[in-house]
Amino acid sequence: MLDKKVKSIVLAAGKGTRMKSELPKVLHSIFNKPLLAYVLDAVNNTDYVDESFVIVGHEAERVESFVKTNYENAKCVLQYPQLGTGDAVNKATPYLKDFDGYVIVVCGDTPLITSETIKNFVEFHDNNHADLTVMSAIFENPKGLGRIIRDKNKKFIAIVEEKDATPEQKAVKEINAGVYCINWKTVSNAFGSLQNNNAQCEYYLTDIVKWAVGKNLVVQSYILDNNEEIFGINSKVQLAEATKILNKKTVTKLMEEGVQIVDPDTTFISPETTIGADTIILPNVYITGKNTIGKNCKIGPFAHIRDGATIGNNVRIGNFVEVKKSVIKDNTNVSHLSYIGDAELGSKVNIGAGTITANYNPITKVKSKTIIKDGANTGSNSVLVAPVTIEEHASVAAGSVITKNIEAYALAITRTPLKVFSNWVKGKIEQHSGGNK
Repeated sequence: MLDKKVKSIVLAAGKGTRMKSELPKVLHSIFNKPLLAYVLDAVNNTDYVDESFVIVGHEAERVESFVKTNYENAKCVLQYPQLGTGDAVNKATPYLKDFDGYVIVVCGDTPLITSETIKNFVEFHDNNHADLTVMSAIFENPKGLGRIIRDKNKKFIAIVEEKDATPEQKAVKEINAGVYCINWKTVSNAFGSLQNNNAQCEYYLTDIVKWAVGKNLVVQSYILDNNEEIFGINSKVQLAEATKILNKKTVTKLMEEGVQIVDPDTTFISPETTIGADTIILPNVYITGKNTIGKNCKIGPFAHIRDGATIGNNVRIGNFVEVKKSVIKDNTNVSHLSYIGDAELGSKVNIGAGTITANYNPITKVKSKTIIKDGANTGSNSVLVAPVTIEEHASVAAGSVITKNIEAYALAITRTPLKVFSNWVKGKIEQHSGGNK
């Protein structure tokens, strides 16, 4: 455990011009979870950080609304105008005036960074009694990235952005990963002395290294084992790449835990989803959000499971089935072409093909719950208009629209009587042809 308290500063003010979007870059999503949420969760899950300061700028109100809604221990700080990363961190200094601990600085567009890496990074900083530690990585092709510059004794002395680098410095393969751990009491004064005499006319956060070296402070670098963790998102292409990287990591972990994923290349599963051993995930399944799926299930193909699903053991979710914010208990089958939303299904329930839980009222904007109890079943093309309860072992006939609760062991049917008009088609054909066959 650390003796020092830890806070974080998350850089989330950028416009993200290359995203070609009105949506702030950090609110673009992977598996319906914003990039910023991945970073804040990684910081919080270290169990070291008690407070975060999110630096906002472009579309600040939208970013601040997301943070306020989802993170009680985070505060947004406005950077306007946006004069560089050094200026961004400096905006948080009034809130840290008397703070005596460590401050982590991370980028809000790096969703692949893990809490384990951040935790190891902070512990490395602490164990080495550093005043400033910079996370670095080795890249064979470091084009466009800031270089870690060392003196002839291999001592870390500066970070130089590529636009300001000499040809010799551009040949360096160790790059700045954009994550910092700062002993705030000894380094915070650096932010008031940063200069913007560079190609971008911005205040670079990287210049605090040169400042700390000039003050004879202890400056360290922590080299990442996995470069993918600092993959930054600046375009829709990179967003797709990050999604694939995260998904590959997730499905590989699940398969190592005993889940059978038939085609990992066409299966997408959010990292917040847990799946039990011997469950089979068929091709083209898409699972987003936080869900729990039990053992010995069969999901797909072409199934879509959204946030908030709890699925028991030995459950069958057929092809083209969508499940959202629902509980499905053991030994239940949800056949193809069905929608189960805001519902609770008991055990040994059978859902016929094309069954819909009509949970949303577009006028009141209210979503209501459907309850289907143990042993009940629905026929094909049934519509259950919530709020409604189907009691134990009740049966809903195919093609029925159910608007009232159905008692146990009852049959519910809402079909109009079948009428057959003999030769009706023949008459229409003759009428259309004028009696000519």
